[in-house]
Amino acid sequence: MRVRQNGKFFSSALVVALLLLTAVTLTAQDVRYNFMPKTDFSRYRTYKWVKIGNAHPDQIMDAEIKQSVDSQLAAKGMTKTDSDKADLYIGYQTAVDQEIQWDAWGTRSFGSGMGSWTSSTISIGTLVLDMYDPATKQLVWTGQATKTIDPGSNPEKNLKNVNNAIAKLLKNYPPKQK
Repeated sequence: MRVRQNGKFFSSALVVALLLLTAVTLTAQDVRYNFMPKTDFSRYRTYKWVKIGNAHPDQIMDAEIKQSVDSQLAAKGMTKTDSDKADLYIGYQTAVDQEIQWDAWGTRSFGSGMGSWTSSTISIGTLVLDMYDPATKQLVWTGQATKTIDPGSNPEKNLKNVNNAIAKLLKNYPPKQK
């Protein structure tokens, strides 16, 4: 079977391969971060949680996210405080978007092929973690973790995903500057 697109023919095997590649990339965890150049991160030893924006999960997930960040930052020698004199203010936001995932399969033998694909709706969860310098009132570090999630999965799996995402997100904090 061949598929015609924009006046060109593509074999079903190529279409299936492209759809499979797309499906694989949608399920991978994506982590990105950025920071203010020339910031001396060694002077940040304490931090305080602050609320930013309105996009937050329920109280249980909120506690799990904060506990995971607290654990990662404590391992890096930072101390959480409730004092307004903290070196950093830290806040986060979350979002869940719906996307269409295409699942494809196919067979090919002796020059002919057969294939099929189905679509399903998947949830993509995003966590954005921001760090602000209260003295300058400037964002000094931001990170984002995105992953396909299953809101109906068991709480232990969700917690493991949160912990893995935050560990990966804060792996290179403080950033190494050249």
